[in-house]
Amino acid sequence: MSYVIPAPMLAKAAAAVPDPAKTAGGLLFEPKWDGFRGLIAWDGESVEIGSRGAKPLTRYFPELVEAVSRLLPRPCLLDGEIVVATGPAGAQRLDWEALSQRIHPAASRIIRLSTETPAMFVAFDLLAEGDDDLQQLPFAERRARLESLLDGVPDPIHLTRTTRNRDAAVRWLAEFEGAGLDGVVAKPLDQPYAPGKRTLIKIKHARTADVVALGYRVHKSGSGVGSLLVGLYDADGVLRQVGGVAAWSDARRRELVEELAPLVERDDDGAAVTAEGERSRFSGSKDVSFVRLRPERVLEVRYDQLEGARFRHTVQFDRWRPDRDARSCTYEQLETVAGYDLADVLD
Repeated sequence: MSYVIPAPMLAKAAAAVPDPAKTAGGLLFEPKWDGFRGLIAWDGESVEIGSRGAKPLTRYFPELVEAVSRLLPRPCLLDGEIVVATGPAGAQRLDWEALSQRIHPAASRIIRLSTETPAMFVAFDLLAEGDDDLQQLPFAERRARLESLLDGVPDPIHLTRTTRNRDAAVRWLAEFEGAGLDGVVAKPLDQPYAPGKRTLIKIKHARTADVVALGYRVHKSGSGVGSLLVGLYDADGVLRQVGGVAAWSDARRRELVEELAPLVERDDDGAAVTAEGERSRFSGSKDVSFVRLRPERVLEVRYDQLEGARFRHTVQFDRWRPDRDARSCTYEQLETVAGYDLADVLD
């Protein structure tokens, strides 16, 4: 028996927790875990961990590979989140920095961190069990089978908590932030698993987007990164510049030059390739050239709103996303704001 790991089911952003009574078939609410999306395939002999961007994660989490093969009662294909918690007992919270350090080329470092800051897997869907492919079943049935499968299975494998009560979900949105979680997810109970489709609903504490680093402008001082240019892929697969990230400290600007050096595009003579950036009516004669980067590195940014195909203002760097594949960073992830007549605002 072997399982084919599909693309994960995705979520679209919403500004508020939806009302289950207004959704045909009802909704189930879950906490939104702040970690690496992971799909774990256990065929009874070997374990494979896939990511949201189709990047294999198996080698980075040996403690989970061992736990899955030891603790799960039978072969299965699970969807969930890989997280790391740190802090004293009674005051632990999710630690993104500790988690992201696991994506490292050195096996010795991975092994050390797997014991110093071991990961947990929080399961929230079951796609296959034994010889049964469950993806076409309604989520309500998949969840029931997931609960049965994981009944009594101990740490580091966990079953995410759920509620059908909107008031409880609203409370979770406020309270769970203190533990490092970043929102709530609403899942239609009557829908099958839809790989790659944004049929779930996520409600986060702030608007964020995963974008691709496509270049940087040198700081006006002549040293370090002044601003990092970022992009998103459109529906035709074209990478579009959507804005920039700035406000780095002097020390961080210099560090970024070193960090980004392996991604700099170079010509046949080894010189860095530069390109002319987009101009606006505010640019004037200002130098808008930038150093081009291979579009491979993903970062998460905070933004206020989209205007046309670009972020209206400079976005704020949140964190690097080593678990994400650049091609998965599309406009589709962005929150769509409902139209509203200005006359109704002025009235």
